[in-house]
Amino acid sequence: MPLTHRTTPYPHWEFSTAAGGDLLRLVPERGGLLSGWRCNGRELLYLDEARFADPGLSVRGGMPVLFPICGNLPADQLPLPQGSFTLKQHGFARDLPWELEELKGAEGVRLSLSGSPATQAMFPFPFLLQLELRPEPGALAIVVLVDNPGPEPLPFAFGLHPYFAVTSLAAASLEGLPERCFDHGTMAPAATAPLLERLEQGVDLLAQPAGPVRLLDGQAGVALELQAEAPFNLAVVWSDPPRSMVCLEPWTAPRGALVSGERRLEVAPGQSCRLACRYQLIEGSGVSLQAQA
Repeated sequence: MPLTHRTTPYPHWEFSTAAGGDLLRLVPERGGLLSGWRCNGRELLYLDEARFADPGLSVRGGMPVLFPICGNLPADQLPLPQGSFTLKQHGFARDLPWELEELKGAEGVRLSLSGSPATQAMFPFPFLLQLELRPEPGALAIVVLVDNPGPEPLPFAFGLHPYFAVTSLAAASLEGLPERCFDHGTMAPAATAPLLERLEQGVDLLAQPAGPVRLLDGQAGVALELQAEAPFNLAVVWSDPPRSMVCLEPWTAPRGALVSGERRLEVAPGQSCRLACRYQLIEGSGVSLQAQA
């Protein structure tokens, strides 16, 4: 089924697969937002529609795009040889209008954002950012392409900020994270397990897992597994009580990477960088067996 524009429950575009009826909801003018993902009959993304209705507020829900930074910079300043530039938390991609098109063969959709005078004022590099979303059986495959059409190396960090709906924060748990992480609340290394026990109070942590990470909803009997390819393989976990959602986010670099240089990515002039991850829905016995392992 081709892209179809809908006006309810809010203006958006829908892309649905021919087999299975999986559905993507997209709002390109609001930061290239994936606002809904229905898979195997389940709506997996959380969206605060009341907040979404106010364009003056940041979105709480869907899957915002973080570019060219993840997190924030000291005093929101990006110091460069060209000068110092004000770049606010998570960058500008989530606030700007994107272009939307269907991929060839009706495999999915492509969202595109190009550099402009507005972005140059915050980040003095030309770029082309593309986000390809491909529904698969029980999964969503995501490919990110960052092209550098300019004459200088393009530095960046990239992240996705998906809000996944859960029955309750009390019913949510995570598996696959390492024993140690970085607590964004204290801005210090910490043990992971005690933080995960505080999902109902709110957590914000970054970790580097060795493999896939699962977000389990024990009451619903489902799990979402994040499968990420390096360098898109840092994982952020964030909860925002009392919202019944948990963010399980792939990032390429920690906060401040464009200043510190830690895991900062650079694209040479005329070249491109490819990032990839996948979210797999797991239902029924697969969840129970993993939870008991």
